[in-house]
Amino acid sequence: MAENQEAAGLNPNALTLANAARMLTRAGGQPVSVAMLEADVAAGAPTNSDGTINLVHYAAWLVKEMGHRD
Repeated sequence: MAENQEAAGLNPNALTLANAARMLTRAGGQPVSVAMLEADVAAGAPTNSDGTINLVHYAAWLVKEMGHRD
């Protein structure tokens, strides 16, 4: 129950890298680590001014990056 309360308090527009990694791992079924997110940020993934991640903006960036690989 505490896990559900914690998730209810998360803002998908401003997630820490640790919370984003946990949420993406649960949602995607594959492990996502903070190190993976840090590498994406270093490669140009967008972040908010406070260093948090907006999941919609991050997902859009991932789609754009996938298009560059084709």
